[in-house]
Amino acid sequence: MSNQEQTNQSLMARRAKAVPRGIGNAHAVFVNRAENGEVWDVEGNRYIDFCAGIAVLNTGHRHPKVSAAVAKQGEKFSHTCFQVVAYESYVELAERLSELAPGNFPKKAFFMTTGAEAVENAIKVARAYTGRSAVISFDGAFHGRTFMAMALTGKVTPYKAGFGPMMSEVYQAPFPSDLHGISVDDAIQGIERLFKYTVEATRVAAIIVEPVQGEGGYIAAPNAFLKQLRALCDTHGILLIADEIQTGVGRTGRMFAMEHSGVVPDLTTMAKGLGGGMTISAVVGRADVLDAIPAGGLGSTYAGHPMACVASLAVLDVMDEEQLCARSSAIGERLRTKLESMRARVPAIAQVRGLGAMIGVEFAHDGDVSRPAPEIANALKAEAFKEGLLLLTCGSYGNVLRIMLPLTVSNEIIDEGLAIIERVLQVVDANDQRNER
Repeated sequence: MSNQEQTNQSLMARRAKAVPRGIGNAHAVFVNRAENGEVWDVEGNRYIDFCAGIAVLNTGHRHPKVSAAVAKQGEKFSHTCFQVVAYESYVELAERLSELAPGNFPKKAFFMTTGAEAVENAIKVARAYTGRSAVISFDGAFHGRTFMAMALTGKVTPYKAGFGPMMSEVYQAPFPSDLHGISVDDAIQGIERLFKYTVEATRVAAIIVEPVQGEGGYIAAPNAFLKQLRALCDTHGILLIADEIQTGVGRTGRMFAMEHSGVVPDLTTMAKGLGGGMTISAVVGRADVLDAIPAGGLGSTYAGHPMACVASLAVLDVMDEEQLCARSSAIGERLRTKLESMRARVPAIAQVRGLGAMIGVEFAHDGDVSRPAPEIANALKAEAFKEGLLLLTCGSYGNVLRIMLPLTVSNEIIDEGLAIIERVLQVVDANDQRNER
């Protein structure tokens, strides 16, 4: 079928026949081309992209420097498997990430292909280094869809339902949220309760935490919480793993979100924005910890693929040259200012939150957080799509709008997208108010 004959509807029909229903779709549209913060479908319709491939395209669709690096690599070789025949780009990327990652100690890095693989391997390393087996994560966390990552994830539907039993020796504690009445003390006491009633601290290899929960609703971990978490780990000889798969590479206004708190993790997992659209993930951190596993204990056929390594090096160049961490902070301020002004007029907005250009808007009926409103978030996403804006939701109840646009987008594009949100939200909220009466 030629491009002229293709429609979103016809392609979705083919998709339904060929692709399992477990693979969801946020928008019933097929992309034809994309540029920076804009996408055009097969019918020629234009969309503003406030999703960035789920926070992958921090440097935008098809950044010229990233595309050029991949094309140049393609002229040399496409694959050898790093464990078979090594290449310099892998080593250079490990060097640069080790230099950038928090911590005044010797660091090393290695690469995998997906975020879930990075998490799985970080846990492998932690267990090997400590000789312990248990791991603690948090309610609302998302760490991936493979079995250890799924066990660490703090949400049942759709990530765990029907897939049990989960991996053993995984325990979850409360994650602090001022909006939902969970204090830093509550969260720390939750871990202490695990130590008292469920698993002894001396059996815990690692605590893994997102500095800003992604799927959990774009909830930033308070600095005080991360500091107490670090102290708790130090007291009991537990490794602290920061899952920066979504927060890393400038998304929150710093190269690593943990930098906001000054807390230094032992290991950090990365992916998404690192590859600029190419598939790569990383584990970076303490050299002594990473060297706990002997040769052959880590690796994968496609891990640290040469195309992805050169793309990642280009991403790091762009982040520096275009000062995208500072740009992320500026974008975040622009988004928060506008969304807070909407909040003053829209009772259903319970909170606007986030760090840098990682912004969440939580919806609840009349702003009452005990009455989450996924209907409003979903209606906003659906109606905004009709007006040419791509949005995604998240949160334990699916009632949070998450904004993660490329950091390279112009203010004009941002304002155009925000105008659509404001226009649609006024209608959606008015409908909700009528239904509430």
